[in-house]
Amino acid sequence: MRGPAARQLALVALAGALVSTGAAAPPPPTTAPPAKVPVAVGYGGAVASVDADASAAGIAVLRNGGNAVDAAVATAAALGVTEPYSAGIGGGGYFVYYDARTRRVHTIDGRETAPATATETLFQENGLPIPFAESQTSGLGVGVPGTPATWKSALDAWGTRPLDRLLKPAEKLARDGFTVDSTFRAQTELNQDRFKDFPATSKLFLPGGALPVVGSTFKNPDLAATYAELGRKGTGALYRGPIAEDIVRAVRTPPVDPAATRKVRAGDLTTGDLRAYATKRQDPTRVGYRGLDVYSMAPSSSGGTTVGEALNILERTDLSKLSEAQYLHRFIEASRISFADRGRWVGDPAAVRVPTRELLSQRFADSRACLISPDRTLTSPLAPGDPRNPAPCATTGRAAPTTYEGENTTHLTAADRWGNVVSYTLTIESTGGSAITVPGRGFLLNNELTDFSFAPAAPGVPDPNLPGPGKRPRSSMAPTIVLEDGRPVLAVGSPGGATIITTVLQTLIGHLDRGLPLVDAIAAPRASQRNQTTTELEPGLWNSPLRAELEAIGQGFRQNPEIGAATGVQRLPDGRWLAAAETSRRGGGSAMVVHPHGRP
Repeated sequence: MRGPAARQLALVALAGALVSTGAAAPPPPTTAPPAKVPVAVGYGGAVASVDADASAAGIAVLRNGGNAVDAAVATAAALGVTEPYSAGIGGGGYFVYYDARTRRVHTIDGRETAPATATETLFQENGLPIPFAESQTSGLGVGVPGTPATWKSALDAWGTRPLDRLLKPAEKLARDGFTVDSTFRAQTELNQDRFKDFPATSKLFLPGGALPVVGSTFKNPDLAATYAELGRKGTGALYRGPIAEDIVRAVRTPPVDPAATRKVRAGDLTTGDLRAYATKRQDPTRVGYRGLDVYSMAPSSSGGTTVGEALNILERTDLSKLSEAQYLHRFIEASRISFADRGRWVGDPAAVRVPTRELLSQRFADSRACLISPDRTLTSPLAPGDPRNPAPCATTGRAAPTTYEGENTTHLTAADRWGNVVSYTLTIESTGGSAITVPGRGFLLNNELTDFSFAPAAPGVPDPNLPGPGKRPRSSMAPTIVLEDGRPVLAVGSPGGATIITTVLQTLIGHLDRGLPLVDAIAAPRASQRNQTTTELEPGLWNSPLRAELEAIGQGFRQNPEIGAATGVQRLPDGRWLAAAETSRRGGGSAMVVHPHGRP
């Protein structure tokens, strides 16, 4: 087993090897976009995201004296421009913050909420669930956006710069444009059939009816104007006044092309729902793991409880000494078990009783870990355990499959020279959200309410994730910060719907247990088991001899070309920051530090 001290010594050597290739803060203005580099090491703070323009916006804030919270907001706003199909002010997310002064971790639940009129049958018609496509591309699936309110909550509590200054880089990026890459074009093409049915969406993302050309400049003047308005009036302008009225109009009377044949259902969102929206400041989840403290999001997200339970299950095994096949087998089985428990127990705690403390107890994890055998595979759907009354190797009630959850979203991590850290995951749910652009405002609305169960996952099995008035749908977002003796070791998170949980878990144990450098733990080929009959594998594992070894003990697989797109930051023993992002997923990510070659 690797101890924290051994990891720290290894990191010093690694950082020395990486520093010569680290990405600097962005060069002086040029017509070319900043280069994407997946790892950077240096002083003064760090930002990692999927997009170089967004990371550069955050680095500029850090360079000018802002802190990690300021940088996170600036980066998120820029991602709303360059990653509009994954995030933006029409969506929501979860913000995890480590305060270096108090050595405490805080969280903000900025999840979208259902209208006050929502009931358990929101997505049913004649007693049956409606087709997913009809709920996804509709006003029915749109929840009250939480992202602007999250920015206000974070800045009011811990920020040092006013919102208008932090929105300026994103406003300029929207007005002047960014360079279209192959990922942006591919995501537009994926949504082309939906986008063309909404004139405002088609005009923005399919100019002239054509897909954007790779290498061309994409501009969004309406979003630039919206950012400018939020800068002048504050984020409250999205929840009351003309912007709020435009959102409600788009939801209640979806702006569909009269020639479209698509059935687009109206939603029931009101201006009262927007006025009533509030973020939640709440305690993070926490589990101890290998002498470290792992913090993440508590419900309404299931990320912290599910990753935490899986870590507790795995802690009794020395993963560093297992063969690669047995390591993956244990990871898959721990994921399967924790997802079974997630489905039964986790929902919005404002609407259902969630036994968060019990789910994260080592006693409960031990009662579930004994289900794992080195030479056989559990069968899914696996029945849940009862965290309130743990019994060794016992399951409680009937098994239920994991319901569908879209695989898009984006994640950023940021750290500053004072040692503050942010891990922030934000989303509009599906790639392209609801496909409804608010006319004249330049942003897509989410389809986040489709994260609710449309009906109980299995007849007769209690489901804590059914819709309800003002309720937050269960999420899998798992922005995570790891501390050692009260000081940050690393922060990590990922997009990917329910695969977020397995991506964060695999990245953590790959780094902490298997000794992979953070950038390699992020790049490693992924598996994702979510209490389903088969486990998803990326090609790197699908085409590996490991698959046959695992199949020999009963594991079953299906292929997924790409799982997640993580980013992370890490504090090195000498005080430098290491930022890490994807090497290839989603076209690769962007890691930057303020001073790559030494202290200023």
